[in-house]
Amino acid sequence: MRQQLVGSSLLARPGFIEYFLAAMRLVHGLTAALPGLLLLLWLSEEPLLTQSYAAVLLFFGVLTVMMFQALGVYSEEIFSGLLRFRVMFFAWSAAFCLLLFMHQALAMFSFMEWHFLSFWFLSSLFAFGAERLALLALYRYWMRAGQFLQSSVILGATENGLRLAEFMQRHSDIRSGLIGFIDDRIGRLPDKLMGVPLLGDSSALERLVREERVTQVLVALPWSAESRIEHIVRELRKLPVNVLLVPDMLAFRHARNRITEVAGLPMFNVSERPLDGWSPLIKRLEDLLLALLALALALPVMILVALAIKLDSPGPVLFRQKRYGYNNKLIEVFKFRSMYCDRADANAERQTTRNDDRITRVGRFIRKTSLDELPQLFNVLLGSMSMVGPRPHATATKAAGILFEDAVKEYTARHRVKPGITGWAQINGYRGETDTLEKIEKRVEFDLQYIENWSVWFDFYILFRTLPAVIFTREAY
Repeated sequence: MRQQLVGSSLLARPGFIEYFLAAMRLVHGLTAALPGLLLLLWLSEEPLLTQSYAAVLLFFGVLTVMMFQALGVYSEEIFSGLLRFRVMFFAWSAAFCLLLFMHQALAMFSFMEWHFLSFWFLSSLFAFGAERLALLALYRYWMRAGQFLQSSVILGATENGLRLAEFMQRHSDIRSGLIGFIDDRIGRLPDKLMGVPLLGDSSALERLVREERVTQVLVALPWSAESRIEHIVRELRKLPVNVLLVPDMLAFRHARNRITEVAGLPMFNVSERPLDGWSPLIKRLEDLLLALLALALALPVMILVALAIKLDSPGPVLFRQKRYGYNNKLIEVFKFRSMYCDRADANAERQTTRNDDRITRVGRFIRKTSLDELPQLFNVLLGSMSMVGPRPHATATKAAGILFEDAVKEYTARHRVKPGITGWAQINGYRGETDTLEKIEKRVEFDLQYIENWSVWFDFYILFRTLPAVIFTREAY
């Protein structure tokens, strides 16, 4: 039998998590109230008033902890390696609103002016961030010392078990430390797999659990071995240990680590409807406000471009083209005309290239600077496009002679959201001609990344980077 090399973890002892979270609540309560207490001692000259407000500050600290609890600050993710600055910012902002209510409606802390309240908010927010960074440093110290909340073994050195070991090593955090494999095929397996030691067979596992060196068993046997799994689970239920059945790790590649429940049954979520809940309304308001602002700023430029087009060549100022929009529906996209009318290509069967003879003198400039896209602000106001999203393509657009939807299997997945004037692919250099399959594949890859990770902040980041991307690009003709 193989020698066990791992000691029991102090962090895995019963009650540790409860004591740890109680300490975190105490620290957060003090962090919320301490700046106010210091301001109180500095600004207040009446001892009785100071004592009275000190009690209120204690109450405010308790309310802050309750608000943090309600907003998930003390969820399991507190033990993850995430910074969690966003959840802390919103939780502290919500809690501070209670103080502002006391200040305004109840006339409490009336001796504090707004700049003192701002100092209170920002100093506590900074302290919360510093505490999180200190906590992550503490987690790393514990992990280097081999201390984890759960000391885990993988039962079954199967292909699925090896995938799980690789996944745990890449996504390691304090919540679960992998100490080894358990497998009954002792003589046929090497001492280490994926750099993880083979600790022994089923009898060795029972001894390790009895010695409190293993607190979690991850059963990674093939799901087809139903009777074997049932026997192992029945035996492990007799021991004081957490037992988890490992799903097919290939499913996680498609599920993107998201699990949902249907009628109480957990299922892998391989695809979600994007921009669900309040997100469509928020994005629509964002589009309206930004489009109106951009239109007000760009109107003089648009008038000059329209005059230049009219003087340069005969024909209308605007060019309308059918393109695929949300849910694969055809929409009419507005652009400034950049080609001669008698050489226009309504379906974009032939992509524009460098020194294309169909493009006018003004058209070459406005295409290079993307000024031809400005009329799409009207598309945004009408609701057929967004400020940010996958760029809409004409119906017959091709890459290396192959229609986009035939070239990339996931192409139509771009149409799960409204197309945009600018997008994640464009600011990463994928705009203009798509003369190779690689270019359209990368464009679709970036578009799908945007859809999966949409947020208002992501939109603003893309808009912020759009102007430099347009100025320095050499791909648009």
